[in-house]
Amino acid sequence: MSAGRTLFQIAYEVSPIILTGGIANLIPGNMLPIIALTQAPSFGLGLLEGNLDLDPDSFFARFMPIAGGTLVNNQIAQYPFANQTVAANAIVAQPNTISLAMICPVRESGGYAAKLATMTALQAALEQHTSSGGTFTVVTPAFIYTNCILKTLRDVTPGDTKQKQMEWQWDFEKPLVALDTAQQFASSLMSRISNQLPIDGQPTWSGVATSVGKTISNAVGSVIPSAGNLIGSLTGGASFSGEGL
Repeated sequence: MSAGRTLFQIAYEVSPIILTGGIANLIPGNMLPIIALTQAPSFGLGLLEGNLDLDPDSFFARFMPIAGGTLVNNQIAQYPFANQTVAANAIVAQPNTISLAMICPVRESGGYAAKLATMTALQAALEQHTSSGGTFTVVTPAFIYTNCILKTLRDVTPGDTKQKQMEWQWDFEKPLVALDTAQQFASSLMSRISNQLPIDGQPTWSGVATSVGKTISNAVGSVIPSAGNLIGSLTGGASFSGEGL
């Protein structure tokens, strides 16, 4: 039970956020757990002093999911529907969101200096990670959110607490199209364009050459007869001769 509780704490409470890509590109597996940033000062000081504490209850921060995270988030069109089939076809998927609370109180003497150093380093690392195109994996007991983008990290400490800036809210959003999905859609689209598709059930095929040739043919066929009709109407159908000159 003790080992299972420790694993649960590490996976869901101590380090449920994993940085992928971005600053983690130089790490094997391209994954950097958040504990590598939140515990870096404590681990370094503990190694120097010879009293490294690996108890999860004594770590810098604890994370917990905030109510309101989504697994399915659909939006429907705002007009009357004829039946359920039409309504289902009008559903538009929206990005899923998940928020975590990070609780990081100062527990010991001199902890404010360590907290300042930890939060400063964390903010700089997150800023560099997001600006270089990195994403996040958020692990919760109910679901694992991959390829997420960090929208905000803000202070939500209650006003009645004696210690300020001890609770922070992480807001993540999972985009509708990730990089691998976009590449799959692009490959499928380019494959269809290259192979060409039938048009309106006719024995002709789509493509640049076919479309351009058909457009030019229609334009010439419509412009030239119109020009001939215009000349005939202006001359009244009479032939020119040298009389009267």
